[in-house]
Amino acid sequence: MDQAEQLRNIIKASIQPQRPLARVITVTSGKGGVGKSNTAINLAIQFRKMEQKVIILDADFGLANIEIMFGTVPKHNLCDLIYQGKSIRDIITWGPMEVGFISGGSGIAGMSNLSKDYLSYIIQNLVELDEMADTIIVDTGAGISDAVLEFLVASGEILLVRTPEQTSITGYYSLLKALGRHPRYSADTSQIKVIANKVFNEAEAEALYEKLEAVVSRYLKVPISYLGMIPQDSQLEKAVMQQKPVSLDNPKARSALAYEAIAARLMNKELNKNVTKRGMAAFFSHIISKR
Repeated sequence: MDQAEQLRNIIKASIQPQRPLARVITVTSGKGGVGKSNTAINLAIQFRKMEQKVIILDADFGLANIEIMFGTVPKHNLCDLIYQGKSIRDIITWGPMEVGFISGGSGIAGMSNLSKDYLSYIIQNLVELDEMADTIIVDTGAGISDAVLEFLVASGEILLVRTPEQTSITGYYSLLKALGRHPRYSADTSQIKVIANKVFNEAEAEALYEKLEAVVSRYLKVPISYLGMIPQDSQLEKAVMQQKPVSLDNPKARSALAYEAIAARLMNKELNKNVTKRGMAAFFSHIISKR
């Protein structure tokens, strides 16, 4: 029995009929410094305001953007679940408005070599996240590393954060090209939604999206759609300097209202009727499985 089949059997045994599945949303970008982590945490805050239970998985290894904005240092990370016998509840840090936070550490990279017993223990814990959260936001690293691509392939919903820098289109194109060529990517089961960040107005945001869409539709078989925009905002910059989410620091700021609008679109049942809730166990099974 290969590892992929082993995982399917473990997950099937772990998930009971009618058990809730969390919605997994992955936030990524083609380059660093575009506001990816800011987007993840502000959307989490907006989801909480809509009474959604939210947990963020910080998979941006080596950086600590989420925990800096949370104003706390987690005692444990995913490695402690995998190698130290901690439970999933032990490794969750609770931040503002009771948004949960899990630091990925470097634990995910070694999960593909674990034994059946270890995998079963981890999957049993990950299934608990589906009961603890309505929505799980995965904040990936920037660029096109293997780790980033594995998260994107595993996700049914991908939010691609893009900024107006002229040179940045190469990074986004390269990311989408690599994703489209991944052997386990399927356009039928993955939705890629573009957020234009640091723009002056809606017209600039739509032009930014249309430029990327024109290149992608011509050369790649990776469908994308436009989700919304976050305006250039001094109040957002101020909140970042103070290491706070603008959605909490200044809820009436233009950027906070824009995050609110995007969160509302993501929660609109009619607009998202084709979104499939996979749950965290199934999400991680894609990452752990060997190709």
